[in-house]
Amino acid sequence: MGEIILSTNELSVDFRIQNKVFGSPDILSAVSKVNLQIERGEIFGLVGESGCGKTTLANAILGFVKPTAGSVSFMGHTLTRTTSPKVWRQARRNMQMVFQDPYTSLDARMPVWQLVSEPLYINGERNEHVLRERAEELLLRVGLGRDDLDRHVFEFSGGQRQRIAIARALIGGAKFIVCDEPVSALDVSVHSQICNLLLDLQQEMELTYLFISHNLSLIKHITKHMAVMYLGTVLECGSTEEIFRSPECPYTQALISSILQLHPTADTQKIILRGEATSPVNAPLTCRFASRCSAACEKCRTAPLPPLTNIGNDHFTSCHLALQEGSHE
Repeated sequence: MGEIILSTNELSVDFRIQNKVFGSPDILSAVSKVNLQIERGEIFGLVGESGCGKTTLANAILGFVKPTAGSVSFMGHTLTRTTSPKVWRQARRNMQMVFQDPYTSLDARMPVWQLVSEPLYINGERNEHVLRERAEELLLRVGLGRDDLDRHVFEFSGGQRQRIAIARALIGGAKFIVCDEPVSALDVSVHSQICNLLLDLQQEMELTYLFISHNLSLIKHITKHMAVMYLGTVLECGSTEEIFRSPECPYTQALISSILQLHPTADTQKIILRGEATSPVNAPLTCRFASRCSAACEKCRTAPLPPLTNIGNDHFTSCHLALQEGSHE
């Protein structure tokens, strides 16, 4: 294993829902005891259904929302709920995010050079010539030109806006970038262009990505490691190649079966999930996928969810079924 640039230790994020006149509020468990390790210079994939907590986990790592419990370790900083804002700000100088929707993540009132260079301004740079020069350098690097410096974002297409967002994320020298569905809001025709740009920049600038996506084919193609989330919990993680070769958790198996197969002779059998999803409000300590899992046993419904366990070949799972004695001899 290479150098670990970021790890989470039992990271949890809960939200209080005060919908009662009397009594204690309900607790919505958005992220529950997540343990991840991301190597320097890799692309780490994070997958799962909408609403499973992927973006909330990313926001907790970046400090946009405070974790309820657990910690984030990043480049010598240990970040928890009680960590001072000053320490969070110091850590965030090397952490940035490319948001899903470039239409709403960029301020339409500012010219592009100000948008891109704003992180430098926030960190104390006041020389307008320097700001414009650095903005121009990054714009050229992401495929835009000098003539774009004084334009506004409403004059650009979706793909161009995402290029501006990428330039803004990189201008401060950040080495860890969260890519939160960076192409899902764009036309299909520009998906590959933005993905290729991100891959080129990752190689050229030695960046580390946490790449959040619903596109499992893309995750399989570009990532070294991945994690599968379901209702705030990580059910399987480890080597991307190993997980796609031999998925152990029934939820992971269902996700992988949903990938569109273009070969006419390929096995296209889909695993259809039945039943109702467990509510994340006052969620149980047992497996949250048990209510939709056709293979669930009594232990899945009554015993606490086990911690992620190494089952060999850089492959971890917290599924009771996969961890049954003798299943990996």
